[in-house]
Amino acid sequence: MLSRIRHTSLGLALITATLVVATPPASADAVCSCTVEEARLDRAAPQEILRRGGFDGVAPEFARALAGAESYREAERAVVRHGARLWREAVDRAQGRHVRGDLSRDDDRPLYWARLGMTRELRAWQPEFRLDETGRNRLLDRLERSSRGQDSIRFARGGPTGKGVKRILMTGFDPFTLDRAVRISNPSGATALALDGTVIRTADGGLARIETAVFPVRWQDFADGTVERTLRDQLPKADLFTTVSQGRIGRFDIERFNGAWRGGFADNENLSRTETVPVDDPATQPQWTATTLPYASIVGADTGRFPVRDNTAVTEIPAGGTAPVTRADGPTPGSTARAGGGGDYLSNEIAYRATLLRDRLGLRELPGGHVHTPVLQFGAGNTDPATGAVTDAEFVRNRVDIIAQVRAIIAVAAS
Repeated sequence: MLSRIRHTSLGLALITATLVVATPPASADAVCSCTVEEARLDRAAPQEILRRGGFDGVAPEFARALAGAESYREAERAVVRHGARLWREAVDRAQGRHVRGDLSRDDDRPLYWARLGMTRELRAWQPEFRLDETGRNRLLDRLERSSRGQDSIRFARGGPTGKGVKRILMTGFDPFTLDRAVRISNPSGATALALDGTVIRTADGGLARIETAVFPVRWQDFADGTVERTLRDQLPKADLFTTVSQGRIGRFDIERFNGAWRGGFADNENLSRTETVPVDDPATQPQWTATTLPYASIVGADTGRFPVRDNTAVTEIPAGGTAPVTRADGPTPGSTARAGGGGDYLSNEIAYRATLLRDRLGLRELPGGHVHTPVLQFGAGNTDPATGAVTDAEFVRNRVDIIAQVRAIIAVAAS
């Protein structure tokens, strides 16, 4: 059973238990033979978000494409084509090129729910040709990668390129804690859509091109290497990278240290993992990695209305000890990680994996690390997740301001 949970913010939970599986809504399995994540599609808020975001036709159109596939190769082409189109249309919507529906263009949720509609169609599809579990899983993987921008990072495509134009890699996340509040958004995912393929002017007057991707909030995907597979070929080309996620209320954090520990908080499939972060070659795995972002410059700059903190706190088991200790000034030599500055959830894990990959690739001088955004909050009269509207003016303002401040933080970091 779950024991002793301490939430330091939304998505930053320190959990000292072993394995926990939260119970999904009773109606989920009765509605469809699909994943816990996909079953939430049948709730009212996701349907409203899809409709008002103009993405309610995505899954039905994809289903028709699958129905027309007469071979595995045709199915794979349809999966990649429709997945990549979903990502492009979400980016175009976020950047104002093609906005359908009345939700504000900065909204990341239509992409999230439309993707789940597609994966649910693909999971249920029964073609006339033989399709075994391995083949279906391979199609699901291609759909995930293409609809998240993970396989379309291209620093050379369009816009200014060449000498003097810096290359920035930024990642965001899906919405999460959806059983607590199914209408929730994730400002890191919204920022990824708003910045993908854009060129910004850095604080020192130069130019930088930003490429982005979005990651799932699922422990198993991370154990399967989705982060390393996406970033391995891109980090050597980048001049700076930052993983971004939603963190604490009312502030940004530049997370100084990342720990090799999973604390057990349930993911979007309501699955929990409490263990050392699983990586290739665990014999050489460090307990801690550190940011190489210019945190002092970022904290000292005026980047927006939210305060920005250089966060050096960690939770460790000191060398020779047995009990976890929280420290304000980083880990001590020989200690065992129990939480980085970014907690012990997937925010900490993507930061750990990305910076460990940086170091293993011999890129220790490459600036990179994790930025935690403020929690995205609804307006004062719209706080009840059971009765609240899917959007309001303050909610939109908060998300727009967070996106703008992440852009400004990147501009300072790239200077």
